[in-house]
Amino acid sequence: MALRLSTLFLRTLREDPVDAEVDSHKLLLRAGYIRRAAPGIYSWLPLGLRVLRKVEAIIREEMDAIGAQEVHFPALLPKEPYEVTNRWLEYGDGIFRLQDRKGADYLLAPTHEEMFTLLVKDLYSSYKDLPLSLYQIQNKYRDEARPRAGLLRGREFIMKDSYSFDIDDAGLDASYVAHRGAYLRIFERLGLEVIPVAATAGAMGGSKSEEFLHPMAIGEDTFVRSAGGYAANVEAVTTVVPEDIDFTNAPAAVVRDTPDTPTIDTLVAAANELAPRAGTEWSAADTLKNVVLAIDLPTGERQIVVIGVPGDRAVDLKRIEANIGAHLSVGGEVGVEAAGEADLAKHPGLVKGYIGPGLSLDAAVLGAEASTKLRFLVDPRVVSGTSWITGANEPGKHVFGLVAGRDFSWDGTIEAVEVREGDPAPDGSGPLVAARGIEMGHIFALGRKYAEALDLKVLDQNGKLKVVTMGSYGIGVTRAVAALAESNHDDRGLVWPANVAPADVHVVAVGRGEEIFAAAAKLTDDLESAGLDVIYDDRPKVSPGVKFGDAELLGVPVILAVGRGLVDGVVEIKDRATGHADNVAVEDAVKFILDKQ
Repeated sequence: MALRLSTLFLRTLREDPVDAEVDSHKLLLRAGYIRRAAPGIYSWLPLGLRVLRKVEAIIREEMDAIGAQEVHFPALLPKEPYEVTNRWLEYGDGIFRLQDRKGADYLLAPTHEEMFTLLVKDLYSSYKDLPLSLYQIQNKYRDEARPRAGLLRGREFIMKDSYSFDIDDAGLDASYVAHRGAYLRIFERLGLEVIPVAATAGAMGGSKSEEFLHPMAIGEDTFVRSAGGYAANVEAVTTVVPEDIDFTNAPAAVVRDTPDTPTIDTLVAAANELAPRAGTEWSAADTLKNVVLAIDLPTGERQIVVIGVPGDRAVDLKRIEANIGAHLSVGGEVGVEAAGEADLAKHPGLVKGYIGPGLSLDAAVLGAEASTKLRFLVDPRVVSGTSWITGANEPGKHVFGLVAGRDFSWDGTIEAVEVREGDPAPDGSGPLVAARGIEMGHIFALGRKYAEALDLKVLDQNGKLKVVTMGSYGIGVTRAVAALAESNHDDRGLVWPANVAPADVHVVAVGRGEEIFAAAAKLTDDLESAGLDVIYDDRPKVSPGVKFGDAELLGVPVILAVGRGLVDGVVEIKDRATGHADNVAVEDAVKFILDKQ
């Protein structure tokens, strides 16, 4: 049955809501698709639900096509499975925790790895039951510190998450490939350009991970790609490591007085004045800056780490967040920030502005309050034989010619600095170009992390118990609606692609004559009989300007206007995307629209 605007639960807005930041947020609110309930939480209204359900239908069809089976878990989950995998603590402040009247702990599910694993463990026991892929489309909850951009970054959202279960790594590879292909088909059908990029596994773990990013200027993810086909999220880019340098004949390091040089710029200026070198001036690339960071672990512990990076590179905290966990032997998300005065006060050997690597980072030198040796990590460009100007761990002093591998060592290397345009791709495929995008999907070759933690084993062909290997695959369903709105609009409103639009045709009765409304009603019936979904603006006392404004705001692909042309036997049929309009005979209108589908 056609949606009649005279009775449809809808109120459009003429002005942008004051709290809406991006175009998709503004237009979905103005057009009455969603309504804000609380920060990062939205109600879905009839038109919004129509779009959402069409997105879900495409996802279901493609998941079913690879043999995945749909299940549905509760959103309210018990604490115990998440304790077993340690994610009750690892999630930190990122999840909603609550208690029932008896004091038992629960959480609102941010994701469902544990529940899928336990379900399969409960029902399957043999390799003959595998491979298996299960999926659900379900609400998820994360306590975002700063929800923003409407549906793009919310506290409650809908996600399709699926999990594959295989007896061995070869089976996991096949499941991963099948899901990857399904994702590419889903986004193609949605009309969303996506670029699969290499990504870090993060708290999820696993051997391989890819994000599907929709290129967009407002995107929160920065990714890079090369002309030769390399593509990766910046967190996953690996540095092309230079060769070690023979330092046999390198001169000894020299400590120089460099007063009032707490920054790289002041240090470079002083170096060129105090120790000019022939042929080329000192630059920031010749300096090693040692950044002190405070790492907040999911356990509540706060660790101090020093990272040495080339002075011409800015530290990228997101890259550090993605990579620091392996060095601290922790899972889950960590918080990373510059160490504050209180942090530095606990380590008096760290001389602000003049920190350098070496023995001075040892607890024996740093004082009684530093109970352990501080972990010292370096950028991969710091290789054996490279020579640096860096802090001498004394106020107003720097050391010149400090050679890595000879004069100082380190505890590990970490990808910690910005990735720049023009940096070489790690696979040798050319220089990198940066762009921004919205993460639409993420797939992981999880391996055995959750199966081992929750003891998911099956009998193999030899009758021996074997740990199942898993894959995890997610798509942001509500985020897909927002991305579609963000990519498909103009200055008048939304412009939905036909396969997700809330209707196929928006019929507008323009005028006051009964014959206009009668003709519009008949065309609406005829269009529905032809299998099309119709919105009919049958409001009797609304001006043509408001009706056309609403039609363009709502964004249905075809607008059919019945008005003054009716006396000549014609109606206007307008393509919402192109703005092109045709005058078509009334009796040919339905066929004209069908031919355009």
